[in-house]
Amino acid sequence: MTLPGPIRQIGYVVTDLDRALDSWVALGVGPWYVIREMPQRVTYRGEPCAVTLSLALANSGDLQVELIHQHDDTPSIFTEFLDSGRPGFHQLAYWTDDFEGTMGSVAEAGWPVVWNGASGPGGAVTRFAYVEPPDGPAAVIEIMELSAATEGMATFLREAAAAWDGRDPVRELSA
Repeated sequence: MTLPGPIRQIGYVVTDLDRALDSWVALGVGPWYVIREMPQRVTYRGEPCAVTLSLALANSGDLQVELIHQHDDTPSIFTEFLDSGRPGFHQLAYWTDDFEGTMGSVAEAGWPVVWNGASGPGGAVTRFAYVEPPDGPAAVIEIMELSAATEGMATFLREAAAAWDGRDPVRELSA
């Protein structure tokens, strides 16, 4: 199975977002854009699921880094990961402009969809799905629909990182 293009993002599940941000800033990664306490309605292992997440995004070169903190103990792909005793590196993400075709390839490969939904700022809807590849290099692989909104955010983050002078390392965004 071939996924679309390069790995675009790595994701980490964290139990303390601010402590994780401090660690990444100390490594010279930033600036970070944070959305706190964002409600999300998705499907988790075939069942409806509602969670509250805080997300932080930054780039290191062309690679986007995402930090994910779930605020409640609702069963989810994130609590499942933390319950296994593995906080930290969680997922690799690919972006595709052919979401249906990519998901068809994932289904043909027999990779189960374990978390999926749609979200986006300002009413823009972007579909995403987390799949579990057998013996994969990450707990899950995210497939994100490449839309004008996701491409615009990716460009914004990449350019912010390239121009970052180390000041104002954590910047809040509204959900």
